[in-house]
Amino acid sequence: MQNIELLLKQVEKEIEPIFKEIDGICTKNSAKVLQAFQKCHLQESHLNSSTGYGIDEAGRNKIEEIYANIFKAEDSLVRAQLISGTHALAITLFALLRPNETMLSITGEPYDTLQTVIGIGKEQSDSSLKSFQINYEQIDLVKNEFDIPKIKDRLKAEDIKLVEIQRSRGYSTRKSLRIEKIEEVIKAIREVNQDVIIMVDNCYGEFVQDREPIEVGADIAVGSLMKNLGAGIATSGAYIVGKKKLIELCAERLTSPGIGKEIGPSLNQNPLFLKGLYFAPSVVASSLKTAIFASRILEKLGYKVEPTYNEPRADIVQTIHLGTEEKLIKFCQGIQKASPIDSDVLPFPDDMGGYEDKVIMAAGTFTQGSTIELSCDGPIRKPYIAYMQGGLTYDYGKLGILKAIEWIQK
Repeated sequence: MQNIELLLKQVEKEIEPIFKEIDGICTKNSAKVLQAFQKCHLQESHLNSSTGYGIDEAGRNKIEEIYANIFKAEDSLVRAQLISGTHALAITLFALLRPNETMLSITGEPYDTLQTVIGIGKEQSDSSLKSFQINYEQIDLVKNEFDIPKIKDRLKAEDIKLVEIQRSRGYSTRKSLRIEKIEEVIKAIREVNQDVIIMVDNCYGEFVQDREPIEVGADIAVGSLMKNLGAGIATSGAYIVGKKKLIELCAERLTSPGIGKEIGPSLNQNPLFLKGLYFAPSVVASSLKTAIFASRILEKLGYKVEPTYNEPRADIVQTIHLGTEEKLIKFCQGIQKASPIDSDVLPFPDDMGGYEDKVIMAAGTFTQGSTIELSCDGPIRKPYIAYMQGGLTYDYGKLGILKAIEWIQK
């Protein structure tokens, strides 16, 4: 333990300058949120909630106005009825694509659960896009870069309806994508095709940098409130932001044609959505600091990590190559042991809907499945990588990492 204490001091000294950079981005994003609250004239009355149909509810409408302002979008859909990031992505894809139209992923294979939505995974569903005769193509990244010549060549035919960009890595070994790279590829796309819809899966990336996808030319972006923007305060929900006509289609897919955004009870979520958004820049900063600490200390202990502690970050996800199934399980169990909830529970791998491999998930969280709280998971497949994210405060995050290290050394 004395060696760990010495290592801890060394690591915290090394990462201190990077923490100052994160604090600078946090200040910029905090200003963005505060200005949106003020510009949109948020009032105490907007904290009130609705039940039943929630017809044209003022608080819900105000939240969506604020989200649109922060993301520099024409409109937004922010609802408790959007259950998860995957649900919001599915709503968006089904809203924007029609039979015989084609979506193109330019970041390679999407996240496991989205593969099931599309209909390209081993687990097939009669409700997938494929079952509705919607076509799918993909162009892989080349050495973690967009294959821009191939993308431009494919889009010249103008028969692609929607381009999908997944900002975070998912359960893959490729790097997550910084906003500058997304901006570069969007500019390249617009050189050959002005009409294709560009959609960004923004999960895990919000407030990591000081710009968001809509600001660099994306038509629509999607994310979960149980990740960055919920800040561990929102207990459900997801968001879709973008062009007004596209948001209208998504709203009609969520509710029904002709009704769209007019209905949807907020069910006491308004204060949680607003408070979560208010704290989000700070909580994302804490998550980044936790990831950087984990990266450096585990690298010093001999593990391969990605990103390394001093690499620019695109999202809050930290990967640790643990090498064996046993160590992957133990690391996740250690994270669970450091949790405020269910710390006496030991997670083990099991089958989960939407995933092809058994998955182990550690998340002793206040909100079930909240990955902005310290959590860790991974598919039980080679090379046995733990995907860690979250940390509501840096101190709690650091304690969690130290417990996980202790657990794998047992």
